[in-house]
Amino acid sequence: MKLNELNDNQGARHRRMRVGRGIGSGKGKTAGRGVKGQNSREGVSINGFEGGQMPLHMRIPKRGFNNIFAKDYAEVNLGAIQKAIDAGTLDASAALDQAALNAAGLTRGGKDGVRLLAKGAITSAITITVAGASKTAKEAVEKAGGTVTIPELVAARDKHKAKHRVAQNARKADKAEKVAAAKG
Repeated sequence: MKLNELNDNQGARHRRMRVGRGIGSGKGKTAGRGVKGQNSREGVSINGFEGGQMPLHMRIPKRGFNNIFAKDYAEVNLGAIQKAIDAGTLDASAALDQAALNAAGLTRGGKDGVRLLAKGAITSAITITVAGASKTAKEAVEKAGGTVTIPELVAARDKHKAKHRVAQNARKADKAEKVAAAKG
């Protein structure tokens, strides 16, 4: 067999039926569409229409849910980070963040940041800033002598503390007013 003799099996490729090409073709005149009516026209939007009966795709139960507010995190495992450090694509002494992990080819996407997961082991002491980390991953990094910083949590905690402080000060002021009013 030669390259120029290669071809498909018999019947693997069918020629397109050219409709409307004369009475002798068997698909002339109305081109196999019958006579008149919606289905004989172009641009028919009748797929799934069952004569007014509730269509099948609307009768069957739906499953699942796609949360449009879900965060998009790029996930990275500790084992992958250690592998990159051993290979020399990541510098363990430098502070690691999403940009460094992207440059090393460990993450892609993740418009809401990186989430650190605990699969694999880490032996290097790293300083990493991520949008989120599993409890086990954080413990593993700290056990190896590193630190995990989650700026969003820090900001949320500080915001909560500030809000709490304002409320506490307001309560103290109210109490002081009541005491002053009682005295005189």
